[in-house]
Amino acid sequence: MASFIIEGGHPLKGSIVPQGAKNEVLQEICATLLTEEPVTIENIPDIADVNNLIQQLMNMGVAVSKNGMGSYTFQAKNINLDYLESDEYIDGCARLRGSVMFIGPLLARFGKATLSKPGGDKIGRRRVDTHLLGLQKLGAAFSFIEEKGIYCMQADRLQGCYMLLDEASVTGTANIIMAATLAEGTTTIYNAACEPYIQQLCRMLLKMGAKISGIASNLLTIHGVKELGGCTHRALPDMIEVGSFIGMAAMTKSELTIKDVSFSNLGIIPESFRRLGVQFEQKGDDIYIPSQEHYEIESFLDGSIMSISDAPWPGLTPDLLSVLLVTAIQAKGSVLIHQKMFESRLFFVDKLIDMGAQILLCDPHRAVVIGHDHQFTLKPRSMSSPDIRAGIALLIAAMSADGTSRIDNIDQIDRGYQNLEQRLNQLGAKITRS
Repeated sequence: MASFIIEGGHPLKGSIVPQGAKNEVLQEICATLLTEEPVTIENIPDIADVNNLIQQLMNMGVAVSKNGMGSYTFQAKNINLDYLESDEYIDGCARLRGSVMFIGPLLARFGKATLSKPGGDKIGRRRVDTHLLGLQKLGAAFSFIEEKGIYCMQADRLQGCYMLLDEASVTGTANIIMAATLAEGTTTIYNAACEPYIQQLCRMLLKMGAKISGIASNLLTIHGVKELGGCTHRALPDMIEVGSFIGMAAMTKSELTIKDVSFSNLGIIPESFRRLGVQFEQKGDDIYIPSQEHYEIESFLDGSIMSISDAPWPGLTPDLLSVLLVTAIQAKGSVLIHQKMFESRLFFVDKLIDMGAQILLCDPHRAVVIGHDHQFTLKPRSMSSPDIRAGIALLIAAMSADGTSRIDNIDQIDRGYQNLEQRLNQLGAKITRS
């Protein structure tokens, strides 16, 4: 199990380019199963979750070629359908949450799919009901094999229909969209997720010949087609990494420029950091963050304590609440962080408290941070990363601490951040991998 050794107290200086969007790319890689023609995706990040998903495609018979840094071509012409029922395939899917998005394309194109309980972050319950219910409405029949813990789904030909999703699930919406592109007739999805990841998936599918309207809204209409073709598509920069670098700059009093962020697709993320008092300037499509000795949390107009919570897009993505929480540690003032979606995602704050942070964990979903205003420096500690986003938050805390910290289980961080220590060390950080 790999670890980071972090020597804190070193401000960053320079510029950094965010990687491609992990959550977008996972969807688009699965979408290559919808056609036997070549599909090229650019700006793919070199991270564990993506690489494992690509390996799963190769195992099932997809021809994968690397064209250059971050560019891959996928051709799902010769799929081994027997492999999709093997224990090896089921075990591989169980270790990778992104594999849940195989089922929509496989059902639509081949008429059957197998789903095991998918893996991923240990952040609480992450149900797949929206996926299964949506595909069932399209005509898929499924049965549960209890001894193997898997769902088997079948459909001779999916049929378009109207559906109102029980939650605006991003991966659930993606799965249903992909299945509906090859269904017979028209599918209308209300309460669809509309994150930039979903918008990008839809735009890629349009290039492949799909017929989709309502993109960027929560009401999507998909007219099924008989087949899809190939295309070339480029993924957006990762908004979570952009937010992580903003918080990192504030906590370490760094002067940092984040290049090519696709600012128009960041939504409320920049404003959420501005509410914590973090100063930045948009320069074209870059974000410039000056070195700040102090930053002060805003209050609401009526004088009440600031609260920041996650919500479906265009609300704040839950993936950044851990970073916003750790950023608030050195702000002036107090803020309530309300994580609505996952009941275990705030449990890492005990490690921050042990470093000297003033945080009151109210319940599994809410924590109050009382900022130090850089009057008190965090103490170094040995910690373990429970999930990707808590891992980056702990790294930010360690980089601001007075002394040397250790973070174990950084395989979790590697699942979402590409060559992180090398990129940060180029800016002045002192991080080694052991």
